[in-house]
Amino acid sequence: MSLVAILRHGLRLIIPLAVVSTLYLYLYPVFLGCAFPVAPSTSSSSSSSNDVELDSKAAFIEAARHHLPLPIPLRSTDSRPAPFRLLALGDPQLEGDTAIRRIPGPAFPHARSWWSQVTFKAPNSLRQRVRQSLHDVIDIFLEDVFNELESLRKRIDIFGNDFYLAHIYRTVQWWTRPTHVTVLGDLLGSQWIGIEEFRSRGRRYWDRVMRGTERVPDDVAAYPSMEYELADYLSPSGEPSPIWSRRVINVAGNHDIGYAGDINQDRFGRFERLFGKANYELRFELPIEDPNLNATVVDDEKNPDSDRLPPEIRVIVLNDMNLDTPAKDTSLQDQTYAFINSIIETSAAVEYNGHFTVILTHIPLYKPEGVCVDSPFFDFHGEHDGGGVKEQNLLSYDASKGFLEGLLGMSGNPDAPGNGRGRRGVILNGHDHEGCDTYHYINQTQGELSDRRWEVERWPTAKGRGAVGAPGAPGLREITVRSMMGDFGGNAGLLSAWFDEETWSWKFEYATCALGTQHFWWFVHSLDFAAIVGIFAYIVLLVTEANKPQTSPVKLNGSAKSNGTVPNGAVHSNGEAKKPIENGEAKSS
Repeated sequence: MSLVAILRHGLRLIIPLAVVSTLYLYLYPVFLGCAFPVAPSTSSSSSSSNDVELDSKAAFIEAARHHLPLPIPLRSTDSRPAPFRLLALGDPQLEGDTAIRRIPGPAFPHARSWWSQVTFKAPNSLRQRVRQSLHDVIDIFLEDVFNELESLRKRIDIFGNDFYLAHIYRTVQWWTRPTHVTVLGDLLGSQWIGIEEFRSRGRRYWDRVMRGTERVPDDVAAYPSMEYELADYLSPSGEPSPIWSRRVINVAGNHDIGYAGDINQDRFGRFERLFGKANYELRFELPIEDPNLNATVVDDEKNPDSDRLPPEIRVIVLNDMNLDTPAKDTSLQDQTYAFINSIIETSAAVEYNGHFTVILTHIPLYKPEGVCVDSPFFDFHGEHDGGGVKEQNLLSYDASKGFLEGLLGMSGNPDAPGNGRGRRGVILNGHDHEGCDTYHYINQTQGELSDRRWEVERWPTAKGRGAVGAPGAPGLREITVRSMMGDFGGNAGLLSAWFDEETWSWKFEYATCALGTQHFWWFVHSLDFAAIVGIFAYIVLLVTEANKPQTSPVKLNGSAKSNGTVPNGAVHSNGEAKKPIENGEAKSS
């Protein structure tokens, strides 16, 4: 079989596979039905439950309506896109030079040593030179070649991983059209890198992974205040803002600035310069278009007795890396607690309705062992290093309690303001790469007040047994977003929040969209490359075959003739054998 035929048969297999896999890779949110949850129809929006059943079909149709060139049938309900749609990405952890396996120094060190020995540049005796040369020859193959190949593999892996992460963000962002984007910490892979490596990874983050985006400007990232300016208005139609759809709300993680025992002014400062502030708030108001509903909002002169506030989402970006003690830099820890106190002081009273708090942080709240993959764990530096927190999986119970009771105003005391139910909200974080969806609550009827403790369950479990929204059990949902790294499936979180005008409260729901491992990304692009090379080679071979000169035999009387010479023993066209002739006489053989 000719090479052209082999290529032709191979391309018949490769090209369809490449086309199908490429279509899936670049349209995977479509094939997987990924979409932000939509607000329910007005007929069901009056439900008192804060947990709205997902209508995946309606959500998918809503996402598709913005991409299909032809009108598609509207869904049977009047569900509408949520005005606040947050694309949440967790723990990209960009690696760099520190992840590359290589002995410090120049490339092929043993080859250089061998060359210095054989060229008599090394001041050794002949016996030492021979012995060292033999050692170097062996080490060239066992160490130098292996290290360089591994370094090359890792560099290619890091290069491809940047574009794998970028593909997740770019594809999901294109299809789902979020109004806001956040990366929940561990933007980089190590807090121990130097400033040049930090800047290099930062450039890759902005120029490759999150290309076309920008950090939240410092003048927009506001410190809590009673007199505040809105970051923007939310669109009642759900249309993304051209400004906020390009901004990334970056959260500081342990691999960005370190744990409490590692954080210092240098690490903290370089993060804020490159990725934005570590502690700030953003407020987004949703305009109410109905004048009759607007008249019900609290007003000191016209409607002072109302408990309705203008619908607003308060996004709190909080560095919780130094909430637990001991901390290396107590001044930075004091800044974090001062920020938390300012959040509490500027929050609306729990008796009022209309506000919704979205807390973005990195380390998850405390949970007993077995609830999520990560269990409670603390490790500390030695006394010679300050004795600060070296590593932790979760916040301590006391720090978590401060989140729930301080920032969100919930209480185990039913006689507390607002019956202890606190403010509506949700916590999103990262750190636990496996992800986890939980519900924190406190039973106000259990024992004495001093004995009541916060409990936590998996969200499906709590929801299934009716614990969510149960009387006498204030609670809050915490979503730990699964990592977007390839080893964890390339996940993206989709949080939708919408306003229920009848109950004058915000509702929310969460969905996920996972590409799959990075190996699939590599497989598809390798297959595409092989298909392109195969097509090019096939065309070249076809052109070569077409231009090859053709030699055809000359025919006489329907038979092929030679050039007049007949080999010994050959048969003439008349069928008679000719004998060799020597000296003019025919001789037998």
